[in-house]
Amino acid sequence: MAFHETKLPADASTVQKVGTWLNDRFPSMGVFYKAHLSEYYAPKNFNFWYFFGSLAIVVLALQIVTGIFLVMHYKPDAEKAFQSVEYIMREVPWGWLVRYMHSTGASMFFIVIYMHMFRGLIYGSYRKPRELVWMFGCGIFLLLMAEAFFGYLLPWGQMSYWGAQVIVNLFSAIPLIGPDLSLWIRGDYVVGDATLNRFFSFHVIAIPLVLIGLVAAHILALHDVGSNNPDGVEIKENLDDKGIPLDGIPFHPFYSVHDVMGLGVFLMIFAFIVFFAPEMGGYFLEANNFVPANPLQTPAHIAPVWYFTPFYSMLRATTTQFLLPMWLFAAGLLWLASRGKALRTKVIFAAVLAILGVGFHFLDAKFWGVLVMGGSVVIIFFLPWLDNSAVKSIRYRPGFHKYIYGIFVISFVILGYLGIQPPSPIFEKLSQFCTLIYFGFFLGMPFWSKLGEFKPVPSRVTFEAH
Repeated sequence: MAFHETKLPADASTVQKVGTWLNDRFPSMGVFYKAHLSEYYAPKNFNFWYFFGSLAIVVLALQIVTGIFLVMHYKPDAEKAFQSVEYIMREVPWGWLVRYMHSTGASMFFIVIYMHMFRGLIYGSYRKPRELVWMFGCGIFLLLMAEAFFGYLLPWGQMSYWGAQVIVNLFSAIPLIGPDLSLWIRGDYVVGDATLNRFFSFHVIAIPLVLIGLVAAHILALHDVGSNNPDGVEIKENLDDKGIPLDGIPFHPFYSVHDVMGLGVFLMIFAFIVFFAPEMGGYFLEANNFVPANPLQTPAHIAPVWYFTPFYSMLRATTTQFLLPMWLFAAGLLWLASRGKALRTKVIFAAVLAILGVGFHFLDAKFWGVLVMGGSVVIIFFLPWLDNSAVKSIRYRPGFHKYIYGIFVISFVILGYLGIQPPSPIFEKLSQFCTLIYFGFFLGMPFWSKLGEFKPVPSRVTFEAH
């Protein structure tokens, strides 16, 4: 195909000339710009909750940039890692700022992601046709957890060292392959220099590459099926004579400018934390992590960073005494699921209960704790197939559904708080109760999501100019 150069009028501006020159030589860029920005039509009724998707991209970019500058001075060596972090903080010009931006960015990333996922939860953004978009998003969340865990060891402080020791040792509870698996992850018989180098490689190279690919897949899949909205109405079902959604507006410039406002508010909060409270009272950076790692001195209380604590709390809640309530809970759910089913299905459910009972008897509670902790993340992937509600958005669901969502959120926050606190009998019972609520929300969703009187969903989005 011969090269064709677009002719411009003599009075064309410099911007037009540069844009045309680029488009003639790189037409795919123009196609991409139209498909994902200027001609990507998003629902016109986006609200506050829709800031967090773009904020997540900004924080990801911030983490990559600050991480690059940190790697310039960091040494992944068990003898020098802590000193290199201190060197960054004390000697490198503006090194303290870059380090605090990176550590604060990690916590802010999870805040943004949790808010983004909650928005998808209440507005049904995981429902058809966005199942794959949701699964890509859950994969991003899982990778972020791995990225944060691997990065947590790198400062080589007391909490970094002992936190990694505890988490890696959990894998040894897996039957048959557990000891070999934990040895492979550590690269040695104890957390040491080999572990630090492995975690550094995963944190800096392997996971970020996969993460960027998943983010791209998440956005491309979203733009293929279109964005959801607070009403749960598919705007592509109402088109004008040009094939443009009647309730859609171009993402650029309308939402790109709109998101700048949310970004401005976010950056003010972010800057305040970085300059005035980078440790956030020990929630973002623990005091023990300002002490060099000492394999011979165990901290009085080992707890992960706040964004891991809900899942860590579920791990601690799974004790030998808790296995019977877990079995009864599973029996109740399977009984509900078997009602009206064929005899063969009931036999299969009974066999599952019997296998669980045998497993609870012969396998250590530590293994079931690891299974519960992992299952609490994996179960989110299956949300599109657990929800049997007649509508997507919480706006048109029965009133009691809002209370169920509220109880779920409160129990999740309580689990997060309990994961930071030292173990106690009362906290243990409370965390067990909240763990049952967490799993009950998802596993009971096929039943409770169908109940109640649903409100009629409008054929077009509801919108008031502001």
